[in-house]
Amino acid sequence: MTARGRHILGLGALAGAGGSLAAILIDPTAWLACYLAAFVAVSAIPVGSLAMLLITYLVRGRWTEELYPPFIAAALTMPAAGLLAVPVLIGIPWLYPWTATAARPGALQAVYLAPWFFIARTVVYFALWTAVALAARNAYGNPGRMIRIGSVGLILYGLTASFAGIDWVESLTPHFHSSIYGLLFITFQLLAGAAFGTFVVLRRGAAPWRYGEVLLSIMLFWAYIQAMQYIVIWAGNIPNEVSWYLARASGAWGGVLWALVLLQFVLPFFALLSERVRYGRRPLLVVAGATLALRFVESFWLVLPGTPAGGPVLLLAVPAAVLAAGAAWLLAFGVALDCIEPRTAAGDRTAMSAR
Repeated sequence: MTARGRHILGLGALAGAGGSLAAILIDPTAWLACYLAAFVAVSAIPVGSLAMLLITYLVRGRWTEELYPPFIAAALTMPAAGLLAVPVLIGIPWLYPWTATAARPGALQAVYLAPWFFIARTVVYFALWTAVALAARNAYGNPGRMIRIGSVGLILYGLTASFAGIDWVESLTPHFHSSIYGLLFITFQLLAGAAFGTFVVLRRGAAPWRYGEVLLSIMLFWAYIQAMQYIVIWAGNIPNEVSWYLARASGAWGGVLWALVLLQFVLPFFALLSERVRYGRRPLLVVAGATLALRFVESFWLVLPGTPAGGPVLLLAVPAAVLAAGAAWLLAFGVALDCIEPRTAAGDRTAMSAR
């Protein structure tokens, strides 16, 4: 990353922090809800990049080689992403209704939904993801170690990412339950990681290779899981579950839902069926960039209807939270990318000689 890029991101982070301070003075609960949504979207990029990195360790090919630097660099920013969780952990009493013991319907929830346990789980998630990211970086260039860390790491990722989604987002509505919610959160992160890696390598001048096919496959997976959750809840017709969708399908949020359906599935699906888009650098760059932006839209759609946040303050709180979290993370990513590129270049030579 150039010095000018770092300067712009630094100014963006400061502007986001200033806007956040103003929003906190107006309505701290609304800002916390917006920051939670921004944190979920931003953290999905390094966590999803780690998952995609582990997948490419198991399914290696010429098309994966240019993805390794951005994936490894993004995964190594996990400690920075963990630090971004601090405001969420501080704001637990204002964000999550289960902090009131009466809101926990069962004995298990009374233990599981305890603030100290919530904080401990979040720390464990980021500690495990950081350890897997470091192991993956050290394994790069050694085919045997890449397969081992890819296999073990994906198992750990699947378990921890599922619980993270349940903790951070689903528990905003403690009476709502979906057995598929953890998988839904995984598809959210995979889309973020795949779109980010694709966007970075295409911006750096790489040939499209199979990036469009991978992105299309994950989009289909995302759409399938979203549809399955909706169908199961619609068929069950349980009030606590139906009300979750009613809050997200009425009023302005209904428009956001249809925008997600059209922009994240219908339009890119038909666009990527065309080889001109799937193997075209500029069209694919647009699809990847739009997918990244829509992760923030989806995150706010998932989070805000489950909170009391609302009103004109959102016009300040939403961009301020996104700018503060996003610019800070991008600064960390730029530093990590500059540090690991010489190592990945050496790993490429080692891997090619092993073949």
